[in-house]
Amino acid sequence: MKVALLRCCTTPVFLRQYETSTNAVLERLGITIVGDPEFNCCGYPLRNYNRKAYVLASAKNLALAERRSLDILTVCNCCYGSLKFAEHVMKEDGALREHTMASLDREGLTYDGNITAKHLLQLLHDEIGIDRIRQKLRRTFHGLKLATHYGCHLLRPSEIAQFDNPFTPVKFDRLVEVTGAESIAWTHKLDCCGSPLWGVNDELSLSLTGKKLASAKTAGADYLCVACSYCQLQFDRVQKAILPNIGANHQLSSILYTQLLGLCMGVDEEALGLDLNQLPVTDITDYLSQRL
Repeated sequence: MKVALLRCCTTPVFLRQYETSTNAVLERLGITIVGDPEFNCCGYPLRNYNRKAYVLASAKNLALAERRSLDILTVCNCCYGSLKFAEHVMKEDGALREHTMASLDREGLTYDGNITAKHLLQLLHDEIGIDRIRQKLRRTFHGLKLATHYGCHLLRPSEIAQFDNPFTPVKFDRLVEVTGAESIAWTHKLDCCGSPLWGVNDELSLSLTGKKLASAKTAGADYLCVACSYCQLQFDRVQKAILPNIGANHQLSSILYTQLLGLCMGVDEEALGLDLNQLPVTDITDYLSQRL
């Protein structure tokens, strides 16, 4: 299987470990990653400022993937939401489609809707499947409790995202539990992490983050588990920055799902980049069982 991978703008700078761990996990699963040097930002930063530019940015990426006859894959919820929104409005909004297509035409591109955008979790759960992933595991976790964080744009708006039931999602939990970890129930599981408000309303952003951390810790989580670039930055870098204010007792480290799965697949820790996380996650290996 081949996919065109749209790498989130934040990952090369702040989350190199998300890129390397994704590369390693997909290679183990037999997925060939195809890049495109013409891929640009998904347009997410423009979402509330210029709707036409926002849609055009993602539509261009869709058109580039379609030129290769490959579905486009992303590891970021914000990129996923942007791509899915562009897919949706290009079908439903004739005027915006006409404007976007004219802009694409000037770059020698066209988009007919023959490919689709996929999130990494979607590819893993729906296409590769739990059974095939299980066959690739060399070790599993024992006694590890994780608070699985879905993130907003993976679930909402549901008619556009089309990933899982927005009220009772289970796919990410199943992917976590195939590693042997327990995906615990926690009250703020589906709440926003606060990232979209960071830099706009820091007080509210940190309030949302703090409530999530407190909820997960109260439920008994050993770590948060995340599959979104922006959510990981909020739970990792931002949490580290605010620890002097909230106190170390509220600290809860966050691990990327590709790091979690890679550990079970036997991917070396350098490729997984565990030491690059701002808050420590290296002791998660203490929960790993003996080699299968």
